[in-house]
Amino acid sequence: MSIYEAEEQLFQKWQENREGFVRDGVVSEEDYIASTPKIAFILKEVNDPGGGDWDLRKYVSEGGRRQTWNNIARWVYGIRNITSIPEWNFFENISKEFRIKTLQGICALNLKKSPGTHTTDHASLKAVANEDRELIQKQYSLYDPDITVCGGTGDLFKWVVGHDSPEWKKTTRGIWWYEREADKIVVSFAHPEARVQDSLVVYGLLDAIQEIYA
Repeated sequence: MSIYEAEEQLFQKWQENREGFVRDGVVSEEDYIASTPKIAFILKEVNDPGGGDWDLRKYVSEGGRRQTWNNIARWVYGIRNITSIPEWNFFENISKEFRIKTLQGICALNLKKSPGTHTTDHASLKAVANEDRELIQKQYSLYDPDITVCGGTGDLFKWVVGHDSPEWKKTTRGIWWYEREADKIVVSFAHPEARVQDSLVVYGLLDAIQEIYA
C-alpha cells in the first residue's frame, strides 16, 4: 500500500468526527521517498475561517501562502544544503516557483484537522489532539521522517505520539530537541510565522540542525 493510499484509508474514518476536515501529509509521495533527509513539519491547524474541507497537500504542492510557506521553503532548502547554507541575499525574495519546487518532498501534518483562525485556541488544540491521539500516531508512523520540525507544537507532539523515553536536549543556543530513534531527530522550534524577523526564524532552526548533526 502506498503512503497516499494509507493516508486516505486513515482519513476516511477520521473525517467522520471532524467537521471541515482538512487532509494533510506528504505533498508528493514520489518526491518524499526520494528525498534526503526526509523532513516532516508538525503544525497546529490550518487558518481557515471559511470552514475547511480541503486538502493541504494539494495546496502546498501549488505553492501555498507565502506567510507560512516562505519560511518553510527556506528551512527545507537550508536543511538539504546544511553544509553550505546560503546567505540571506539568496533567501530574501522567495518566489512561488521556488516554493513549489522546494516543498514537493516534504510532509506537513496538523495536530488538529478541523480548521481554526489566525490565533490558535490552545485548550481546544490540546483537547482535539488528545481525542485524536491514536490516529495522529498512526499517521505519523506512515512517514518515518529523519527530521521532524515542530512549529510551536513540540511538547504537545511529544506527548501525543508517545515519545516518553527520549529526553529533551538543548543546543548551545537554547533550541530543544530529542532523538526519537538513531539519527532521527525532533526539533521544537517556533511557528514559521513567528512575529520576528524572517532571517532570525530561518537561521535559528538551521543553526540548531547544523549543530545537532555536527
